[in-house]
Amino acid sequence: MTKPSKKIVVLGSTNTDMVIAGKRIPVPGETVSGGKFMMNPGGKGANQAVAVARLSAKRGQCTFIAKVGDDIFGRETAARMKKDGIAAHLVIDRKEQSGTALILVDAKGQNVISVALGANGTLSPKDVEPFRKDIEGAAALVMQLETPVETVLWAAKVAHDKGVTVILNPAPAGKLPKSLYPLVDWITPNETEAELLTGVKVSDAASAAKAVKVLKKRGVGHVVITMGTKGCWCGDCGKLFPALKVKAVDCVAAGDTFNGAFSVALAEGKSCAEAIDFAQKAAAIAVTRPGAQSSVPYRKEIVKLREQG
Repeated sequence: MTKPSKKIVVLGSTNTDMVIAGKRIPVPGETVSGGKFMMNPGGKGANQAVAVARLSAKRGQCTFIAKVGDDIFGRETAARMKKDGIAAHLVIDRKEQSGTALILVDAKGQNVISVALGANGTLSPKDVEPFRKDIEGAAALVMQLETPVETVLWAAKVAHDKGVTVILNPAPAGKLPKSLYPLVDWITPNETEAELLTGVKVSDAASAAKAVKVLKKRGVGHVVITMGTKGCWCGDCGKLFPALKVKAVDCVAAGDTFNGAFSVALAEGKSCAEAIDFAQKAAAIAVTRPGAQSSVPYRKEIVKLREQG
């Protein structure tokens, strides 16, 4: 009898997204009417956990650690995680509300997002300590930056000390402690995040390669920079993987879907090139659908896409 494979642990945020999809995004001081309102589950951590769960080879391969308020949004998060087969460790904050995000999406699928962190912003190492063994026994630890950086640093050290692969999606980008970089095996910024972290304006393959050098010099193991419709630059491969051409309707969870899929492929022992291919296919499907978690595809859809060539 084969032993069950190790789970991927996602530590991060969970939000409820309030979305208005309209023809265009208003400029400051302007009101644009005629949009359609939706309320969707989101948060970078939760989105990535859902992606890991749906894109894994079998059910029950994801553990999610987060903090929520003692409110309906927190309870709904628990119910959604259970539906996707995710082992959710949700710490309850009795003082803060669950995280929320206001999102405006235009007709081309581009978006602007404003986030109220709520309970996400109080997730501490003390909150995560009871779940240390989950992290230490994981195939990989996936994190973002919608929770306190000191908690990210603490969890990265716990994972690193046990040889667990640490994957950091540095979003939203901010200044990181120097001690964090050497603990990160894979970092996956987009163009804007790469520039904020390195000071290098990333616009093409050459500038992406420069940003990679900066991050590697700081101690990061491997770097993948997502560049929207331009594709994805892999520091290890030294090449740009072109993006799949699809008609985008909503890019809200594209990056989260990519990161979840990429983590799954790496945990399965795939090469970085194979992992990028898998992740790009997942993200390409996600942008053709509205919403955050509702847009995340299932593994069988990636298999079908591959069969179609």
